[in-house]
Amino acid sequence: MAILRKELLQLRRDRLTLGMIVMIPLIQLVLFGYAINTEVRHIPAAVVDQSGTSLSRALTQMVEATQVVHFERRFATVEEAERAIVRAEVRAAFIIPHDIDDRLVRNSSAFSRFAPPAQGETARPVAQWIADGSDTLVAGAIRSLRLMPLGELFREPTNAPTPTFEVTLFYNPEQRTVVNIVPGLVGIILTMTMIMFTGAAIVRESERGNMEMLITTPIRPLELMIGKIIPYIGIGLVQVFIILGLGALLFSVTTAGSLVTLLLVTLLFIFASLSLGLVLSTVAKSQLQAMQMTVFVLLPSILLSGFMFPYEGMPRSAQLIADLLPATHFMRIIRGVVLRDAEFADLGPDAAWLLGFAVLGLIVAALRFRKRLD
Repeated sequence: MAILRKELLQLRRDRLTLGMIVMIPLIQLVLFGYAINTEVRHIPAAVVDQSGTSLSRALTQMVEATQVVHFERRFATVEEAERAIVRAEVRAAFIIPHDIDDRLVRNSSAFSRFAPPAQGETARPVAQWIADGSDTLVAGAIRSLRLMPLGELFREPTNAPTPTFEVTLFYNPEQRTVVNIVPGLVGIILTMTMIMFTGAAIVRESERGNMEMLITTPIRPLELMIGKIIPYIGIGLVQVFIILGLGALLFSVTTAGSLVTLLLVTLLFIFASLSLGLVLSTVAKSQLQAMQMTVFVLLPSILLSGFMFPYEGMPRSAQLIADLLPATHFMRIIRGVVLRDAEFADLGPDAAWLLGFAVLGLIVAALRFRKRLD
């Protein structure tokens, strides 16, 4: 009974652990019940309207009324739309040909690049979707529009054949889930290990009795923070090499983009994750607390970053929380480089955010650290 009373008193005094007991199941309930949604809606898309007629505008409105996609951009050429997909500005593009009127009314031949209609189809495609197929859930949502009924647009009798859309999936036409998982796993493993390593960096010095030695040295807080970070950068790069190397060897998921670009963006994310870990380390009073706070960051990073569930399927409030996490920005970057051959200029906003987060985290950690024993 004495030991039992002692443990209960210690738990009551450990406010962080007590908070985790309540917050972790609460966060999981909210995330899985409210934020996580595998039924993707309002996918950001673009329109390439080569017709510019009232019929093409009605067709666009009808597609958007399904709420599967939301047309955020309009481009004059297909090439511009494809570049927007590479930059992750949109996930799909709807291409309306210049002779859409004839295609709908007369059921004329589709684009020469379209595949012939499958057996059993009553009409050839009259327009085309191009989509980022790396996320199988997003690709499945786009494919659901393929057989969309458009009979009300016909000027012919209502029993005219129903036209369909051709869907072309970029980057993952075979719809293999592992193609999306391998680069995303880089972000999750780096988040876990980098924050875990540095999260205990400062409190470890106190628990091992090294804080007294640090107090007597002339080292500045910022120098200490930088010195804590640098050794783990190499560890992070080794982990990236292992994941992508085995991904290519075992699952044939090769890196389509530049290795130099991959190195630069990975360094930014490692820097950001290590800075976040240092901030947590200055808050925690023990290594156990540091580990608990690491879980507190890791759980939303897995569920909200787009690793397991599409970012587009989450409500706006959950997306705002996700945008605060470094893993969300790196998830878009690493998949852009590995799968879509994105250049560094295409990744500018997310890369700038990671750099700003890393610098701010390093400054906050340095300001919070005090060379004293209390």
